[in-house]
Amino acid sequence: VQLQASGGGLVQAGDSLRLTCAASGRSFSTYNLGWFRQAPGKERQFVASLRRRGGTTYYADAVKGRFTISRDNAEGTGYLQMNSLKPEDTAIYYCALSPQSTITSEMTSARAYYIWGQGTQVTVSS
Repeated sequence: VQLQASGGGLVQAGDSLRLTCAASGRSFSTYNLGWFRQAPGKERQFVASLRRRGGTTYYADAVKGRFTISRDNAEGTGYLQMNSLKPEDTAIYYCALSPQSTITSEMTSARAYYIWGQGTQVTVSS
């Protein structure tokens, strides 16, 4: 499986963006989906994740209530809807896949994800 993230851009604070993660191959539905971000000079941090069947979701406190993760297994696509964007949301956003066996405590950890997309830049101006 290969991933292609898109949908980033330059927006103003308070605006919305929807990121898309398109997967090649037919096994997308067998993986959990995660979104991570990395700002300049900072470590990669967890944003949101979703179990393979689209049930349980996990969110970083910084985005809870503003961001929504979703997926369409039939289309092999994942999404991250980002509302009420803030300048501190500025980063490169990456989508990633982890195996279905990933335990709950690891669903927010980058080390559980071994398939990564190339990233899409999100810049939020104040």
